[in-house]
Amino acid sequence: MGWVRRHPRQYFFGLVPALITLVVYVVGLVVLGFHAGDLAGWLTPFADDWAEGVRRVVRVVTALAVFGAGALLAVLTFTAITLLIGDPFYESIAVRVEESQGGAPPEPDVPLLVSIGRALKDTVVLGVVALGFSVTFFVFGFVPVVGQTVVPVVAACVAGYFLAGELTSVALERRGLRRRDRFALLKQNRLLVVGFGAMTFVLFLVPLGAVLVMPGAVAGATLLARERLAGVPHITVMKG
Repeated sequence: MGWVRRHPRQYFFGLVPALITLVVYVVGLVVLGFHAGDLAGWLTPFADDWAEGVRRVVRVVTALAVFGAGALLAVLTFTAITLLIGDPFYESIAVRVEESQGGAPPEPDVPLLVSIGRALKDTVVLGVVALGFSVTFFVFGFVPVVGQTVVPVVAACVAGYFLAGELTSVALERRGLRRRDRFALLKQNRLLVVGFGAMTFVLFLVPLGAVLVMPGAVAGATLLARERLAGVPHITVMKG
């Protein structure tokens, strides 16, 4: 955020794709919120014959869990979709960040259609992984005490890890690293990556936070990849 504060044009430039994604996601979450009660009833048919008070409590908790899982999935995929929509925007910010730190490595010579195909594949893979974690946290959210204390913390750390993976992809792909190689690099610096990602994830949970923080998150992830993960201005393209 310090970098984009010193480069306000880049900051406002980076707000555009995040605003577009936000509108789409808000509409989706509003629709989910309106139908959460119906989904809760569909998920808990076993409670149909229970006492009204108990049945109502179970279904309210289920509806909240459904909406919470949807919100978690939205946060986990928000960055991937925003990066997909705003690739030229964030590529420009990442290059400006690198230039301000001594220079950006040359962009890999990859055909546009191949690049788009890889981005779509990475988005689908992340979406599947995010859905799996959302369902897992949804189930464990029903565990008394643990579901309301430990699970949200673990969810933030897991979400932060994958969020950092998406944010650093712009800089690391420029260094020739594909998804498998990127996450292999992230695993070697897991605590650092989780720390960066979890903090960003928490900021994304603040209303409008994802939009306002996104340009700074891309700038920060570029600095993270350049200074802490990659360590050198260019890495030879790996196989695969």
